[in-house]
Amino acid sequence: MRMVTMAALGVLVAGCALTQSTPTDNTATAELRDSGGQPVGTATFTEVSGGVRIVLDARGLPPGQHGVHVHAVGTCEPPAFTSAGGHFNPGQKEHGMLNPNGPHAGDLPNLTIGTDGAGRLETFSERITLTAGPNSVFDADGSALVVHAGPDDFKTDPTGNSGNRIACGIIVKPSPPPGRT
Repeated sequence: MRMVTMAALGVLVAGCALTQSTPTDNTATAELRDSGGQPVGTATFTEVSGGVRIVLDARGLPPGQHGVHVHAVGTCEPPAFTSAGGHFNPGQKEHGMLNPNGPHAGDLPNLTIGTDGAGRLETFSERITLTAGPNSVFDADGSALVVHAGPDDFKTDPTGNSGNRIACGIIVKPSPPPGRT
């Protein structure tokens, strides 16, 4: 009986090991920090058929609407985060989903933060990719996700009048678990 139990336990452990997920080319993350270096949010990016699903969970930000954009450079030097460059814009469009000459590839909907300082943005973009190509956020200098002080008006070039940058996170691929490549 003991051998049967041990064999069953071995099969169970082996099955669990086989079902552990491993990072793939279709996912990425960004840990957002404020100008003081404090963590204020996490974003996950998942490439699916036709584009990238983006989920941003934020906390500790001022209440109200905030512009959110993918920026062209994967650097987040506080306090102003200007090191992230302008909006990710490989197609050389103008800013805004309401602009007839837009949008930038990095233009995203506004994030609404409640009175408790928390908010969630779930969106989809067909203008960016996580894999190789002209719209890849993993180009030579990488990309960053930036939250702005005010709402994006979705039409004013080049930033949608969204104000200062108040949080920034470098978009990175997840590291494989130890022992896996």
